[in-house]
Amino acid sequence: MSGLLSLLGWSFLPNLVTGWVQTLYYGITIRAGDPKPRPGTPRFAEHHRRIRILVVAIYLLYTIYEAHYELQLSGSYYADLNVPLDASEREIKSRFRRLAALYHPDKASTSSPESSSQDINDYFVRLKLASETLLDPVKRFAYERFGPDIHSWQRCVTIRDYVYRGAGLLVPYYGMAAAVMYGLGLLGYLDWGKYERWLVMVIMLVFEAHTVMRPGHPVFFDRVVNPVLGLLGNGHLQQPYLPFQAIALARKLSVTVAIGVSQIGPMLAADTSSGQIVVGGNKRGGDEATLLREGLERLEQTARSLDGDTSRLLEVEMAPFAGDEDMLVSMKGKIKEWLVQNTIRADPMVRDALGRSLQKRRVDAPAGAKGTR
Repeated sequence: MSGLLSLLGWSFLPNLVTGWVQTLYYGITIRAGDPKPRPGTPRFAEHHRRIRILVVAIYLLYTIYEAHYELQLSGSYYADLNVPLDASEREIKSRFRRLAALYHPDKASTSSPESSSQDINDYFVRLKLASETLLDPVKRFAYERFGPDIHSWQRCVTIRDYVYRGAGLLVPYYGMAAAVMYGLGLLGYLDWGKYERWLVMVIMLVFEAHTVMRPGHPVFFDRVVNPVLGLLGNGHLQQPYLPFQAIALARKLSVTVAIGVSQIGPMLAADTSSGQIVVGGNKRGGDEATLLREGLERLEQTARSLDGDTSRLLEVEMAPFAGDEDMLVSMKGKIKEWLVQNTIRADPMVRDALGRSLQKRRVDAPAGAKGTR
């Protein structure tokens, strides 16, 4: 749910980060003294569009890597015992006996005095729990699909019990996710690509239901992802994915795709020829830009009309003095003096500036002296 709510946050963050990156980009690529593209120009808008796409894409790739790193770091019972996913009962027992000989609290406390007894006990308990879970076919099946949470599930004895319990958890999760997406859509935050997001959610639901109910592991992870991880290394951070880890990664990936559709999709089809980023495929965004343009045009026409009315009114008032150049010059001087006395000098900011200027005069200046010296 936090991933879905992050869609709302990422409606505002890209503009801020993109502005920083664009300023840094201009500082590096444009020499000192050369003019930089100004806001409101097509070049500036095009750079902003491209940098925003890049910023969002880098963030989304980082979230996928972060999810992978956290899953690998958390490990699994197979990683704790250092056995393959298809390890037999004999291999699991043999491996546990070797680890118990090294990490039993009675032996490990004497061989590693710097380690606390609590840490040693906790690690041995984890090894014992891993061994017991993988040696039980029912618990092994449930653990691979639902993770260590199965140990807190009560009244689950058979595989069917675990599947019913795990599948029942999908209903509130996806029900709440659908409610959040629908609510954000009503608020106007998820207008772009809303059908694609619903399609991704349906695909994710089908994938998760299929994964927890089928006897084997997901084919894509079993034949593609896990072999690639095996080629990258056999260390602790390159363990193959179990079904419950594949589901967690797929959930993170679905949120990433939703953010990508929401943030990158509109930018790919945006028009920057007017100096602004106008999303052509977003009807509401296009309507807002059109309304703004029409409003500015109406405001400009109103200003021109007022200027014309003022000019005609001035001509009517000055009509009795037409042909008398001396009178016109005198009238203009008096109007100018009136404007200075009643408009400019009466302005609070002008009066404040004059007061500060008078305060700078020397205290001991003789009467009638001008200036500050």
